[in-house]
Amino acid sequence: MTKRLENKVAIVTGGSAGIGAATAVRMAEEGATVVVFGRREEPLKAVVAKISAQGGKAAYKVVDVSDEQTFVDAIDAVAKEYGKLDVMVNNAASYTWGGITEMSTADWHANFTTTVDGTFWGTRKAMQLMQENGGSIVNISSICGTFGTAWMAGYSAAKAAVTNFSRAAASEGALSNIRCNVVIPGVIETEATAGMLSDEKSREGTAKLIPMKRVGTATELANAVLFLASDESSYITGASIPVDGGRSSDLHTAMD
Repeated sequence: MTKRLENKVAIVTGGSAGIGAATAVRMAEEGATVVVFGRREEPLKAVVAKISAQGGKAAYKVVDVSDEQTFVDAIDAVAKEYGKLDVMVNNAASYTWGGITEMSTADWHANFTTTVDGTFWGTRKAMQLMQENGGSIVNISSICGTFGTAWMAGYSAAKAAVTNFSRAAASEGALSNIRCNVVIPGVIETEATAGMLSDEKSREGTAKLIPMKRVGTATELANAVLFLASDESSYITGASIPVDGGRSSDLHTAMD
């Protein structure tokens, strides 16, 4: 291991499964002390146990990111316990399905409470804690926020907001050496995408839309987050990096 995050303290929200869990594991492999946030205790315990079994350093906190005070207090507690916060990964998200004409206002708002508000609260608190020593904030958007996805209008709008909010945060944080970047996943094989990849026909249909002709893995996404969290990306801020097998660069297939 190269220990690219040696002596760094990192928080990963939505860390109990999928992209968040893979990110926590990779960061710990590279030397970070990682605290994973999530709403479900048993999966969080499993992630921490996996990291510990590999010789890494990790802990967890049961946190609902949509509850502002609880979330902010949990971030403060991590910084107090470990003496600092170097990396903040805002990965937690919420979404609803449904057509626009049938969508209730409550369902529309449900897409924003965790995805946008949580990203704002996490970024704001991290920036406050990083004023003296700098740090890296990585926010997770989605290809839905780049092109929009039918039946997921609220989620698409929320993820677009995450991307543009992060650009503004990068501009404000730059003078304090606080970097803020965005990773934009395409189709990544996780529990959240299991439904759309449930059989070989569905998987092949999805793969046809991707120039690399396959879906991505959570570890491939986590590697991009790791790079942005590390000092290797020390002159990169305000960037939006797609991790999607080339789909966002292929406008024809992206619009199909």
